[in-house]
Amino acid sequence: MSDIGISVAAAEFGRDMEQAYATIAELIEQAKDAGSSLLVLPEACLGGYLPSLGGGDETEEERERRLRRLPPALELDGPELRRVIDMAGDLVITLGFCEADGTTRYNAAVTLHGDGILGSYRKVHQPLGENLCYAAGDAYNAFDTPVGRMGMQICYDKAFPEAARALALDGAEIITSLSAWPTARTAPADDMANDRWKQRFDIYDRARATENQVVWVASNQAGTFGSLRFVCSAKIVGPGGDVLADTGVRPGLATATLDVQAEISAIRSGGMYNLRDRRPEVYGDVVAQNLVTATLLTAEQRPASLRKEPAHA
Repeated sequence: MSDIGISVAAAEFGRDMEQAYATIAELIEQAKDAGSSLLVLPEACLGGYLPSLGGGDETEEERERRLRRLPPALELDGPELRRVIDMAGDLVITLGFCEADGTTRYNAAVTLHGDGILGSYRKVHQPLGENLCYAAGDAYNAFDTPVGRMGMQICYDKAFPEAARALALDGAEIITSLSAWPTARTAPADDMANDRWKQRFDIYDRARATENQVVWVASNQAGTFGSLRFVCSAKIVGPGGDVLADTGVRPGLATATLDVQAEISAIRSGGMYNLRDRRPEVYGDVVAQNLVTATLLTAEQRPASLRKEPAHA
């Protein structure tokens, strides 16, 4: 057992790939200067995210315009990720991008270092019309790295306890959660620290770490892109739910040094070992076929503060 340094970024990434590489290079240097062995970058840091969220009917013209504005689709073995591999050296890096598999696109993440790709992931849970642009992934798998056994999630995944639990049961000690998480779409707060969606982001991060007793590393986009304004709030959460480092609502790099295995062992040996004490025989409905139906209120029935505003590109 030994200490490792972990750094996580709240940083702005758009369509400009050269600017993205410059930002990644700068963050790599900052992480190395801080003594980190793991650097976690945001969702969609190579090529940027979608310019807006929202589904519904669209004309053919609107569909073609949307498709023209998607981020570049990159292959796992393509030169774009190879360039980051060459930059990484012995630093383990997790980052998000749009993955191409033939003509199919996925919102994806990859963990790599100088020897190549260590693990890859395709986002499973899709919010607010993201399925119009991406296919959904279908698996959560942990994988071994020089900094320990890891798992990856992307953004909306963190709202689903089952996703993090699947990775913890597969032995993940560190779960990285990469996001392009924006402020609330309706009635945003003047002070971003009080934004409803920002607070939700923080609650999920601490809950997922605590209930699985793992180290949780949450990155996020910063700045704005299209109609979206991102909440930053990159953080490292210990296995007891304590926030070890946090950028707050500003761009930056949060860094913490800890003995991951020792921290996890200490929490799990304290009388509450959540994975051991599960009762899966009584959880059948949790993983049964989804028969949930939603009762949707009309626009007039919804509280004024929560009425949906149209998404703007």
